[in-house]
Amino acid sequence: MRLKLVFERAGCVVVELTGENPKTVEALRRVLPFESRARRWGDEVYFETSAAAEEEEASELVNAGDVAYWPPGRALCLFFGPTPISQPGEIRPASPVNVIGRVVEGTDVLRKVVSGEKVRVELLP
Repeated sequence: MRLKLVFERAGCVVVELTGENPKTVEALRRVLPFESRARRWGDEVYFETSAAAEEEEASELVNAGDVAYWPPGRALCLFFGPTPISQPGEIRPASPVNVIGRVVEGTDVLRKVVSGEKVRVELLP
């Protein structure tokens, strides 16, 4: 399953869901399509969703290109580099996240996203 994320100014990102954390993926699938406002936190783009999911196989560290759901903020997070709390050589979310996929197209778009930019998330056929 793939998702298309269309950022108002920055462009389009395609995410492939990996099959990890299936309860989280199902909660997200039920609210598609939806719109939100993106925010930046270091080299992370995140935005709120109406999906509600608890921690599943939550990760304290992620990799560049990972897409995850952050339960405390009910947010979808796209990581492309260090966050403000990362140590050298790691990418650390604010708190544990449920990794659900990987960015497969448009990683360069994430660097152009500005806080407050509208994003639309939809399922690709």
